Amino acid sequence: MSSEVFFVNMRARSGHNLLDKLERLFERAGFKEMITPGDLVAIKIHFGERGNLAYIRPQFLRRLVEKIRGVDGKPFLTDANTLYVGSRANAIDHLETALENGFAYSVVGAPLIIADGLNGKDYEAVKINQRYFEDVKIGSAIFHANTLFTVSHFKGHEITGFGGAIKNLGMGSGARSGKQMMHSDVKPRINLGKCIGCGKCLEWCPAEAISLFETVEKEPSVPAVAEAFDPDSPAAKKTYKKKALINHEKCIGCGECVVTCPVPSIKISWKTTPSALQEKMAEYALGVMKNKVGNAGLINFLTDISPDCDCFGWNDAPIVGNIGILASRDPVAIDQASVDLVNQQPALMGSVIEGLPVGQDKFRAVQPEIDWAIQLAYGEQIGLGSRKYRLINV
Repeated sequence: MSSEVFFVNMRARSGHNLLDKLERLFERAGFKEMITPGDLVAIKIHFGERGNLAYIRPQFLRRLVEKIRGVDGKPFLTDANTLYVGSRANAIDHLETALENGFAYSVVGAPLIIADGLNGKDYEAVKINQRYFEDVKIGSAIFHANTLFTVSHFKGHEITGFGGAIKNLGMGSGARSGKQMMHSDVKPRINLGKCIGCGKCLEWCPAEAISLFETVEKEPSVPAVAEAFDPDSPAAKKTYKKKALINHEKCIGCGECVVTCPVPSIKISWKTTPSALQEKMAEYALGVMKNKVGNAGLINFLTDISPDCDCFGWNDAPIVGNIGILASRDPVAIDQASVDLVNQQPALMGSVIEGLPVGQDKFRAVQPEIDWAIQLAYGEQIGLGSRKYRLINV
């Protein structure tokens, strides 16, 4: 069965600007009917990384906020902290970045709430029983919201081919440790030279797979080495330091230690395949949507379509011209429609794919090794949505 995807182009005229067209799209997609007076309404948005200017303009969010308030909803803007070390890895830096990029209350008319809390520990486990995950870790603010609107900047991506609604839902709503689980198929290891023996990783390990042991420094100038010792031996007179050790037979690869370590001495692992990452991302998106049946709307902005992810501290020249804005209740359908619309455009002069003609796959041209269709096919397979859609001009 085909899903409905509503579309407005970028044309505007006196008395009918793009903000007005966004309002019309909101109404036509039936989003207003999803809100009951008093509902807590999450608007999932990417606030933009420092130095990257391709994020959605705050003025569009202001208009959405006004529409939600118009039916007595209680909107807030939200995003989960990032796994990588950038300007959004904790709530303080994240909020400061959002404010620097123009998402202040005075501009958007709604509060900002970081979905997974101060340091990524505030999440709810959602049971999904899929190929990769039995349950997924969803930022609490998104999980507990009555209604969810996911507003995505559609663009290229170096691992998933493109980033749209599925990525914004799945990767974007996952807590930091959930992001680690999506990005890695290997279990973490501790750099003993960096470990300070604080024991914080022990407190957060659900499998009790981490323990502290003592090491001894041979000389003050020599780094501590992992060496068991006898307290009554001559070595006991040396300098002792505690270090953490992971028992990989017990480790379940949840990633909690990675995002807990304050040094950090537990290195983030990015070892996964693009196919697995896309499928894991779709499973997380399924977890987000699980308690939002009938109460989730998706909006994709096909503007400033950069070749790389918005998480970089820059944005390269757009690969095609601005196309329009889409809305749907189906994350698979809206992303499929977005890809199709992009591929129907000619590549822009000055872009990394300059000269690529109409009809050619723009995202495969940017990342030839990445099959972006995997996230759509797997999303359809697990019941996230349908690749069949009907595009409705509004």
